[in-house]
Amino acid sequence: MANTQAAATMWNCPNYVGELFLIGANQTPFLNMIGGLQGGNPKIVSAFEFPLAQPWALESASQPSISETAALTAPTAWTYVRGQDRNTVQIFQRKVSISYAKLSATGHMAATSVDGLNVGFAGNPIQNEKDFQINAHLRQVAKNAEYSFINGGYQEATSAAVAAKTRGIIPGISTNSVAASGAALSKSLMDELLRTMAANGSEFMMPVVFCNAFQKQKISDIYAFAPTDRNVGGVNIKTVETDFATFGVVYAPNVATSHLLVADMQVIRPAFLPVPEKGLLFYEPLSKSGAGEDGQLYGQMGIDYGPEEYHGKITGLATS
Repeated sequence: MANTQAAATMWNCPNYVGELFLIGANQTPFLNMIGGLQGGNPKIVSAFEFPLAQPWALESASQPSISETAALTAPTAWTYVRGQDRNTVQIFQRKVSISYAKLSATGHMAATSVDGLNVGFAGNPIQNEKDFQINAHLRQVAKNAEYSFINGGYQEATSAAVAAKTRGIIPGISTNSVAASGAALSKSLMDELLRTMAANGSEFMMPVVFCNAFQKQKISDIYAFAPTDRNVGGVNIKTVETDFATFGVVYAPNVATSHLLVADMQVIRPAFLPVPEKGLLFYEPLSKSGAGEDGQLYGQMGIDYGPEEYHGKITGLATS
């Protein structure tokens, strides 16, 4: 069942009988919640680099001590200076290539198929290989986008030979970061993160905790309570009430097992650099060079996670 980096033919992409099942941890909850590939609330940009936020801050609170005499002279001036947070979109591109023979032979079954080579037309659930491959590539783009928007390492395109790479939200968080240093996830670590976020001005407008399977179970252990029905056992914590806000809890397979992310979904959206007359993410045929169908999926996308101070993370958690 290994995928192949080549054009689809009758022999490297054989037909089988039976119902189709997509295998693996392919969920994209973070991407879905910010609008998906088509951008339910997209940020449309006109260049690869785009602004995330223009943060500024007040000074620490203090009690003024100004006498009447001192007030006769104006004090030294203060200027509040703004900063600039930015990110970049990056190119997502996938090629679809299928031979005419593969498109035609929908009734040709692999020798390992349950009914052998003579199943015929009715046995193959895939009657349009091109549609299947385009849909599979779309799912792969979504999976790659989910990973990039969460974990992506930033790289600015400084020339045509340098790939732009969007900065994921976890690497983008620097202010509200708690290092677990190998400790297991605990309520005290969660409380420390929330206190840190509150102290640094997080708004907690629509906070959601994203974590992998191991830490999701830890959260259920931490915040579990005994059920009132003694005939039912087990817990699945999806919402946590805290001193600062009510948090949703979402299993996200692309969050590293050693990490936990708290993201304020109110300020996050996908960013798109549209291609004129084509759109945000599109499929188009490529020029022919032989007996096959060639096309490509193409899009220029990144993540706008707003001010990084609105989010938080725990890193270095125990994973076993």
